[in-house]
Formats: sequence, structure tokens, C-alpha cells
Amino acid sequence: MLEGHSQTDQSVGCSQISCGSSNDHIEQLPASIRERVRNHPCYSEEAHHHYARMHVAVAPACNIQCNYCNRKYDCANESRPGVVSELLTPEQAVKKTLAVAATIPQMTVLGVAGPGDPLANPQRTFDTFKALSEQAPDIKLCVSTNGLALPDCVDELVKCNVDHVTITINALDPEVGAKIYPWIYYNNRRIRGVKASKILIERQQKGLEMLIERGVLVKVNSVLIPGVNDDHLREVSRVIKAKGAFLHNVMPLITEPEHGTYYGVMGQRAPTQAELTKLQDACGDMNMMRHCRQCRADAVGLLGEDRGAEFTMDKIDALDVDYQKAMKNRAEVQANIEMERERQKARQQDLRQQMRHGKRGTLFTFNGVVVDESQTGQAEAFDPAEDRALLATGVRAGNMPDLPSVLMAVASSGQGIINEHFGSAKEFMIYEVSPNGARLVGHRKTAQYCSGPTHCGEGDAALPETIESLKDCLVVLCAKVGFKPWSQLEDAGITPNGEYAMKPIVPSLMAVYDELARTGVMVSEEIRPASA
Repeated sequence: MLEGHSQTDQSVGCSQISCGSSNDHIEQLPASIRERVRNHPCYSEEAHHHYARMHVAVAPACNIQCNYCNRKYDCANESRPGVVSELLTPEQAVKKTLAVAATIPQMTVLGVAGPGDPLANPQRTFDTFKALSEQAPDIKLCVSTNGLALPDCVDELVKCNVDHVTITINALDPEVGAKIYPWIYYNNRRIRGVKASKILIERQQKGLEMLIERGVLVKVNSVLIPGVNDDHLREVSRVIKAKGAFLHNVMPLITEPEHGTYYGVMGQRAPTQAELTKLQDACGDMNMMRHCRQCRADAVGLLGEDRGAEFTMDKIDALDVDYQKAMKNRAEVQANIEMERERQKARQQDLRQQMRHGKRGTLFTFNGVVVDESQTGQAEAFDPAEDRALLATGVRAGNMPDLPSVLMAVASSGQGIINEHFGSAKEFMIYEVSPNGARLVGHRKTAQYCSGPTHCGEGDAALPETIESLKDCLVVLCAKVGFKPWSQLEDAGITPNGEYAMKPIVPSLMAVYDELARTGVMVSEEIRPASA
């Protein structure tokens, strides 16, 4: 195991208010694990604001059929797992990875996630990993699998320096699994029904145990399917945690009929955000991933963005990449990112210490105003919006009134700040905000209202859909909001806010919550609590 620590160490757990793949739960982990997920955007919610990932599509074949999956190999306009624009050979995948890593120095993770199952294509997958392990030792290697072939491949994964593995586990009960998987292909024959499900589940559990024994960090993905496995996933979460999985990612079912999946065609509904959050919260103290974007199998860039069109093979073939030189630049860029993250962390710790020792006076009250900072002699060094983020630490939680939690939407293109215009946003991050702090609970994809800085209003048809998707949010924070969407948001009972452009997300959310509380909005009978 990792320096004497099991992944099921007591310190891995998280409280309900901070439960999620967040900086809070990362701080509770053993140092050996913290270092391994520090710059992994999929394993750390805080890291995903700063670091990018990419997937290479080298694995076309799959050994099971899922009712929620329909693989496509030449599709550019669907954003979901199992979809790619072009299949790659291992040689092309390596060349593409080096080009992307040189161009996007904050790209830290390379994953093989499809469009089929990587371990159903072992030769192509391991040829890719072996070459990258030698040529790009500064990139983390990851794989995502359904687990059927996993026990046969664990040792080879370890040899290739793959130490982050994701297993999709949707059920432990074969009867439940049979409703999700029509068939598996195992030992050169197709097996159906409960028998197939039983084999798959046994292989998944065996693979999980083998990975943990070898010190590999394991994340488990589960698809929440209302009426099928929604009452069962709490047990899945309990078992995988007991066996040593580090993180559980419960994802909503994607059911658009145009995708051509069985569930989509048959009208199986997707879960609501409230149903998803309720289940995630019900999974005890298991670390929950809440920032998943259900990426394409050829995704490139920060989570929530896709720069794949910049790196098609016809463009990459024309590049001459000096990766030794690129590694030096990558190291410098990533060191600067870490310095900034440490600066922000130290600042918050300093504020907490001053708060505890009474050196800052009353930084936050619902009946008064923000502290008289002249007492410190450092007024210009402190940002009031950041000061209010102290509320998220629970320092003054005992003095908070009994106020509801509410949902707020944020438009951000990364770096953990509010830096996206409303009309340019392709997605909004959804936070649950309360006197105890702010936590990410999900994200919602939307169509753009603007196609450029001078072309707003062309997406008029998209605006009502975007506002409808945010109807349970009390506030939407953006870098800028145009007059038309501002008016329509207000008409829908959503408060647009552009006052915190380029400010850190969580402190800004807490500052807005403070303002609403002090003006009496939070006790209004019309308030929409997050649990609604």
C-alpha cells in the first residue's frame, strides 16, 4: 500500500457540507495520496480549475453492451462518452499527446477511455501507454474501463506506470445489472441476462481488489438510472469504499433520443439535479466527485471545454515538437500554478488565524457590516470578497442564523475565477451555498447566446432554454451579462450578477450570500431553497 496507508484510511472521509471532490477533502487525505491527485483535474475538484486533461481514442472495440451507450467514431457534435471524431493508431496517439502537451503546458493527464473499452483493445492501449511512459514521463497515465477484462490486465497496467484507474460499476446485484447490460462478450462467447451481469460484477470486484493491493488509485464511476439502480447505488458506494476505492463519481444518465441509445429511444428519463445531489449526499462519507463533465473519448483541454478541433491529425502531422524543450516549459508553467495555489491557500490560513485570535475584529455578521480593517493597518492587502470566504471554513458557523441553502450558477472558463460572459458560456457550474459554505453540486450545459464579442443575440432561441435550465438558481454570477438576458433572467426570478468578474468563485459566492442575507432576501417566503 501507499507508504503504510490504505485508501480506506479514516481520514479519507468527508463531512456532508464539504463532501465532494473538493480541496476540503483533499486536505484530509494521507500526504502520499494528496501528492498523486494534486494536479489531476478528474480526481481533485480544486485542481480541475487549473489543469487540463486529454483522452486518446485508440480503443474502438467493446466487450459489453450498455443500454446507455452508443459508440460513434466520426462524430464532432455530441459531447458524451463513447463519441470521437477520429480513431487513432497508437503512434498517432503518442504524436498527438506530445503536441497537445507542448501547446497546453497545464495538461497533466492522458487517459484512454474509448470509444470502446481500452482493455478490450489491449495491444493498442498498452502500446500507447508504453510509448508515452518512455517519451513523456511528466504526464500521468490513466485508463477507464468497464472492468470485464481488468483482472487480466492489472499487472500490465502497473508495468506501464498507470496508477490512476477508473472502473464503471453500476450494480452489485446481478438482477439490477441485467437491466443495464444486455450482454457481455467473455471467453470468446456472448453471454446474456443475469448470468452475464453476474460475471461482469465478479470481474469488476476482483479487478478493484487487485488494483488496491498494488497501490493503484481507483475511482469508480456509476450511472444513476432512475427506477433501475437509484436505490442500489448507496450500497455500491459503501462496498467500493470498504474495498479501498478513493473516489465515487455518480453521474446522471444521458438520455437524448437523438444519441440512439436503448434508454434514449425507449424513453427512460434522466435524473433531476435534486435526485442526483440527494443520492450523492446519501453515500455517507465516501469522497464524491461532483465536477464530472462526462467527457468525449477524445476530449482535450480543461474540464468543461473541448479543444479537440485544434488538434486533428492533419494539423498535428505538420508540427515538429521538441518535447524535451517543451517539458522544461511545462515544468515552469506548472510550478507557477502551484505557487499561486499555495499563495491562495496561505492567504486563507492567515485570515483564519487572524480571525481566531481576534486580530481582524468581526469580519462577517448578518446584522452589521464587514470589519473595520483600519485596525490591522493592512486594509489594502485584504479583499473583502475573500474575507467573506472565511464563512466557508466554519469559523463563525456557530453565529450564523438559521438560513436556507440556495443554488447559484457560475460562468467560468477555468482558473477558479468568474471569467466567462453569460452569452459565451457553454455550461454553468452549480453551487449549493449556505451559511456553512459553498460546494459544487453539478454543472449544466447550455447553448451559447453569443457567438463572439460582436455577435450577441444570434442565439435568441437558446436564451429561453438556458434560463429554463437555471430556473432553480437564485443568482447567476458572470463576468458580464447583456441587457436582454439580464432582463429575462430577472423576469424568471433569477438575479444576474456581474460585480465579481475575475474574482475567485467561492469567496464571491459567499459575498453574494452575505449581501442577500443582510438585505433580508434569505428570509423571504419566495426564496427557492436548494432542496426544492
